[in-house]
Formats: sequence, C-alpha cells, structure tokens
Amino acid sequence: MVSIYNRNTGYWLPRFTLIALETIVLCLSGWLLLFKGTETLNELLYWSLPSGNQERNILLFILIVLVYLRMFATIFIFLRRAMPWVEVFTIPLAFSLYYVGFPLLSLPTNRALDGWDLLFIAIFVVGSFLNTVSEWLRAHWKRKPENRGQVYTGGLFRYSAHINYFGDLLWVLALALLTWNPWSFVIPIFLFCFFAFYNIPMLDRHLENKYGEEFRAYQNKTKKFIPFLY
Repeated sequence: MVSIYNRNTGYWLPRFTLIALETIVLCLSGWLLLFKGTETLNELLYWSLPSGNQERNILLFILIVLVYLRMFATIFIFLRRAMPWVEVFTIPLAFSLYYVGFPLLSLPTNRALDGWDLLFIAIFVVGSFLNTVSEWLRAHWKRKPENRGQVYTGGLFRYSAHINYFGDLLWVLALALLTWNPWSFVIPIFLFCFFAFYNIPMLDRHLENKYGEEFRAYQNKTKKFIPFLY
C-alpha cells in the first residue's frame, strides 16, 4: 500500500488548488439548495427533482459552509506537512459527496424542521468541535521547539489516536440525518470503512516508522478511532 505521508511536494500551490476546487463544489451546492439548480437540472436531464423544504435547504447550506471554513483553517493553519497532489484532487472529490451529494439526497424530502433536527445539529457541532479543536491543540503543541520529534498524545487525542477522524464521522453522520433520506447513510458508512480499513492503518504505519516505540506505547493504551469503544 502506497503512503501519501512521506511525499515531498510544494507547500502553497497544492493548497490553493485544493481550496479553489472546494470553492467550485461549494458554489454548486449553493446553486442546488438556494437558487434554481434543480429547475435547470430538470430541464437539461429530464429529471423531476423537487426543490425540497426552503428552511432545510438553508440550514444544510449553512452547515456545509461551516465545513468549508473548517477545511480552510485546517489546510492553511493546522496542517504543516507537505500536501501531495493526490490529496489535492481526491479531497475535493470526496467532499463533493457532502457538498453536492447530501443536497441532492435532501431535496426530495419536503419535511419541515423539527426537534429532531436540533439533535442532528448538536451532533454536527460535537463532531466539528472534536475535529477542529483536536487539530488546533495538536498544531499549537507541535509549534513548540521542545516537542519536535515527539508524538502528540495530549488534548482530545488522549481518548482516541484519531479523534479528528471520529469528529469527521460525526458531522458527516449529522448531515446524513438532516436529509431524512435513508440512502444518505451510505456516505457515513463508506467514510467509516475508509477510515477504519484504509486511512488509519496507513497513517499508523507512517507514525510507527517515524516515532517507533513511543507511538507503539501510545497505541497500546489508547483507542484507535472511536473513544472508549474502538
């Protein structure tokens, strides 16, 4: 299995390219949810896609914008390593499932917002908190010269070696729930499998090669993905 974590690439150009692609997909999401995207698709492709519930469309787009802003912060503030070009193109492709896939799955649901949606928003907030705060605390710790060459095991990473990925899983699940479409659950299920069976094992091998016994000791006492469970 080829690792993406040891590749040397430029710093700024890959990041600006990724954000440009993310911005294009974000605009497409807004076009679908807030403007006449569904009417245009129906005319061009002979679909009969409904326009959904207006309040739900607005809420979904607001949450998607928050995801976009957190991605921006992660790329330009928290992530210090080089970004390989394979990430530049695969990340926007994956996020198109959230920015475009969830809106398309939500539009057939003409359901007004209710108390359940408040719960789903709470799940989104918790997932976003776990992802962004864990990344921020780790980035702050890594900037200190005395921590160079050491594996970060503090903050929220005390509860899971990949707590940031668990946060990702939660906010994606929340978006799926907000669509009220059972087909939406394919996306968080796929994301769980991607993290558990591909990305986390690949990253663990990289970290073990980099930190050696220090990382192995951390692995032995810390859950891998889901706090207190797995």
